Amino acid sequence: MRLLLVEDEHDIQAFLRHSLVEAGYQVDVAANGKAAEQLALEAAYDILVVDLGLPDQDGISLLLRLRQIGVNAPVLILSARRSTDDRVRGLEQGGDDYLTKPFAMAELLARLRNLLKRNAPAGSEATRLRVLDLELDLLRREATRSGQILQLTPQEFVLLEYLCRNAGRVVTRSMILDKVWGMRIQPDTNVVDVHIYRLRGKVDGKGQQPLIRTLRGVGYVLKDR
Repeated sequence: MRLLLVEDEHDIQAFLRHSLVEAGYQVDVAANGKAAEQLALEAAYDILVVDLGLPDQDGISLLLRLRQIGVNAPVLILSARRSTDDRVRGLEQGGDDYLTKPFAMAELLARLRNLLKRNAPAGSEATRLRVLDLELDLLRREATRSGQILQLTPQEFVLLEYLCRNAGRVVTRSMILDKVWGMRIQPDTNVVDVHIYRLRGKVDGKGQQPLIRTLRGVGYVLKDR
């Protein structure tokens, strides 16, 4: 699941991003409304977490703008504003749920799961990815190959989700580091290669038709046919 986190307080932003990635989300971060709008125009998000106290504009104005430009993904509002009027206004102006600070991470994750379930189309096809006989259940964070459950770590699941969303297209190590780990570092680190090696052993093991291919000096591709 791809999530946009809009939060300007650095410590809270870092904590949330780390916790959300650990929970299996692919997270992009914006520290103000302008950056959030630009990211929303460039990518399709499954869900958003938006703080109302942004430095360049009120979060409500951002929500209204996102709805105007066609962002229909569910939004969890995160705010220190605790009054009933604030919560009602947030929910009436584009928010789907409202959580006040301070909060428990377990509750935030539960609210995200509920929003995703509530907004899933009939048949839940939007919460599943399929590439040949490989299937990912994005709500349960579960992957199967030929009907058999793959025992993946949360980070391996996020990596496999990214490969599935780009099935048939080559993704470089830099792209993977950026989108899966949120790192903008030199691509010569071996963290991607190590995770791909472990993931390939689980996805392509036991005589299965190989799906994860390495293009030496370029990157990786998940076969879609």
